[in-house]
Amino acid sequence: MSGPVIAATGLRRTYGTGDAAFEAVRGIDLDVRPGEVFALLGTNGAGKTSTLDLLEGLAAPSAGELSVFGLDPLRDRKRVRPLCGIMLQSGGLPAELTVRETLEMWRGTCSDPTTADAVLERVNLADRADVRVRALSGGEQRRVDLACALIGQPRLLFLDEPTTGLDPESRRATWRLLADLKASGVTMVLTTHYLDEAEALADRIAIMHRGAIARLGTLREIVEGHPAEITVDDPAVPLPGLSGAWSASSDGAGRVTLRTHRLQEDLHRLLDWAAGRDLDLTGLSARHPSLESVFLSVADEAESAAEPIGAQS
Repeated sequence: MSGPVIAATGLRRTYGTGDAAFEAVRGIDLDVRPGEVFALLGTNGAGKTSTLDLLEGLAAPSAGELSVFGLDPLRDRKRVRPLCGIMLQSGGLPAELTVRETLEMWRGTCSDPTTADAVLERVNLADRADVRVRALSGGEQRRVDLACALIGQPRLLFLDEPTTGLDPESRRATWRLLADLKASGVTMVLTTHYLDEAEALADRIAIMHRGAIARLGTLREIVEGHPAEITVDDPAVPLPGLSGAWSASSDGAGRVTLRTHRLQEDLHRLLDWAAGRDLDLTGLSARHPSLESVFLSVADEAESAAEPIGAQS
């Protein structure tokens, strides 16, 4: 399709009525393009789950416009649902069924399924096919959840915390599988608490806060304009003035963090200043802005406009 797979304009979701009403989603706009991985991140209580319910066709919006494959995901559910795979945070799998029986049961609900054996091979569970679900580890159960989402060969895949409970090796294997799905043209909406996962997989990222989208764009677009950080053990003497620095703060444990928009220039000046005084800057580290630093600034509402550091060198 030429247009977006998901298009939302002015999307709202309100719980309750009158004085007891609570607006969990407050007029958000977003689109998910064909073949991309779109990460939807959120601070605590941001409205991420409520947004997902709307996108998945599990609830009706209180206001706004929403389409999935050009259709209403709730009203046209019979047409939209066969095109989608959904991996929930907790799949609620029948404990007494084997893995293969679970997949066969799920397969019977799909209009164009692949085989259970094929999808178990993809999620690296072929050797566990005849094991009862209750005997699986938490990470293995998550892989069964993913297999259920994949068995219908979806064009759009919703992944809600897909690697929770997985060991590092299994996480990387899942990342490779999702990269293969993306390469085959599958569109994905991903939610995760692992920010490195969003960085590794997502083409674009939205960060929600208090029911609204606080940041939206590629990783580079999101971190653009956010300060880098230089951290050093407190040298117990005044630091030099740094032209790009916004603020300096101490963590109370003898560490000082400088936030700057001119990382290379200010780091060079700091090192020159230390060399001129024969001073060893212990614990020195420098970090470009990251998704984590942006996410935390949104969570803490900490976009302060501190004065530049003005001490004389």
